[in-house]
Amino acid sequence: MKQCQAYQEDKMMSLKVSYKEHERLIVDGLRVNIVSYLRECETSTVNTTHEHIQYPISEMREEIKYLLADFEKSTIKEKKEELNLKQAPIKVVRNSCIRLHYKLFHLHVAIPKVLGKPELFFIASKKCLENIQQSDIFIKENLPNHVFTVNGKSVHNVKMPSDIYTCEITAVCALPNGQVLVADQANFKVKLLNQQYQVVSHLDVRDGFIEDMCLITPTEVAVAVHEVQFITVSQSQLAKGRKLNLQHRCRGIAHHQGDLYTCSGNALYKYKSSGKLVCRLYQDTSAVTGKNHGGFILITCVICTEIF
Repeated sequence: MKQCQAYQEDKMMSLKVSYKEHERLIVDGLRVNIVSYLRECETSTVNTTHEHIQYPISEMREEIKYLLADFEKSTIKEKKEELNLKQAPIKVVRNSCIRLHYKLFHLHVAIPKVLGKPELFFIASKKCLENIQQSDIFIKENLPNHVFTVNGKSVHNVKMPSDIYTCEITAVCALPNGQVLVADQANFKVKLLNQQYQVVSHLDVRDGFIEDMCLITPTEVAVAVHEVQFITVSQSQLAKGRKLNLQHRCRGIAHHQGDLYTCSGNALYKYKSSGKLVCRLYQDTSAVTGKNHGGFILITCVICTEIF
């Protein structure tokens, strides 16, 4: 039940992040267009010294500022209303998860107390069975079993003229806008593909072999290259952001509810997004636990932390 609750909360958070990013892109685009328009107006009057020309431009600037402010307010208001409508059914399911969880918990606590009282024990056991059946039905209806079916496949060449070696894709991240980021380890590049899977931009990452990559926000990824390098996507261009220097080699990375999980090769660590180490969750020095093994550990860890 806790796992179901966490799944619904993840859906709400994902919606919230997506809408915030969408709002920002719309407003930023409008700002750029307005600034460009104002510059054109000013350039067209740069050789004019008449005061009656300067006044309308100044007046226009102030009016556009007010219009922009109103646009931001209305856009944010509309998007918040849309977000609330989409989150409402998810919140209902989340609250039902909480309610059913507490019912089961209280029965779990009550049953040992009535072990020597046959009538009360019978009633409590029957209620417990009813709640378990109700919870099982609820989970089957609201928690997907994540079974995937492959309907088809297509092959795309992402090799660039500047690439020296055959591409070796070690990680892929799909962005909400339909673009895709791929990590080409052999050529030390992170490549941005459009919706037709054509390379539209790339970024050289030569701090080490690119081991893994995960999505942080709709426009930001974390790349594992010994340390953690953040890369942002803006208007189909890639730019390096902050960097986290870890105390171990980073061979695998995942993001969950604001925290980063990294694999060193034989251990799994949990970090805050600021780079602060929270704890070492698992270690096995008998063998190398790469990102595949680490990914399995990560899934187990997330489920356990949600239940307990």
